[in-house]
Amino acid sequence: TPAPTRLFAGTSGWAYTTWKPGFYPAEVPARAFLHHYAAHLTSVEVNFTFRKLCEEEQLRGWLSATPPGFRFSFKVPQQITHFQRLRNSHDALAEFLTHLAPVFSAGRMGAVLFQLPPNFQADEARLAHLLQAPSLADAAIPLAFEFRHPSWFSEPVYALLRKHNAALCIAESEDLVTPEVHTADHVYFRLRCPGGYNDASVQTHAEKLTALAATRDVFAYYKHEDEPNGVLNATAMLRRAAALRDEVR
Repeated sequence: TPAPTRLFAGTSGWAYTTWKPGFYPAEVPARAFLHHYAAHLTSVEVNFTFRKLCEEEQLRGWLSATPPGFRFSFKVPQQITHFQRLRNSHDALAEFLTHLAPVFSAGRMGAVLFQLPPNFQADEARLAHLLQAPSLADAAIPLAFEFRHPSWFSEPVYALLRKHNAALCIAESEDLVTPEVHTADHVYFRLRCPGGYNDASVQTHAEKLTALAATRDVFAYYKHEDEPNGVLNATAMLRRAAALRDEVR
């Protein structure tokens, strides 16, 4: 593995022809992008599922293109987070998770990300009801919640997340500062600094994420953009994390 085994890092997506030739070699066809990506990174956050459920054949293709240690994290459909706003969502959630069955069966499941809309204010009762969904209890999936309204950053919400072993997604954005509060036996980062990152900040990420990965699963995703900066930062971070691990041995 190119990094500590509990550090699952990459970008939010991989299918970008504009990453040629900075990341994908010019001769690599689009159908081989994921295979190339997974040779350098340990995970991907699939945003595709925000708008559409995955087909079984599609998932099996992704699984066969990636090595056994590689993990797929998935964004929860907008139907649940944006249209229903977590209300009466148990059936939709069960359907979404059922579609991911091939990934579960292969032991390749990363985390499931609930990204809430910026105008969705804290509603503890609704969150509590969602977290009681039978499909979540059965599957023991790593969950992460990206709250984009500051009213969610409160001790009662953290207590609720802790009770259900769900992570507060630590997301960077120009609009909101998410406190770094750990509420689960896994952590989830979305690295989205508007100005990008320099070598020093990538080194800092490597040190921090490696330390966390000593005791828990760490999921960390750099922003996907037309330029390959995010994926290059992710590969550099994983290389440095591997070097840090070797130093400790």
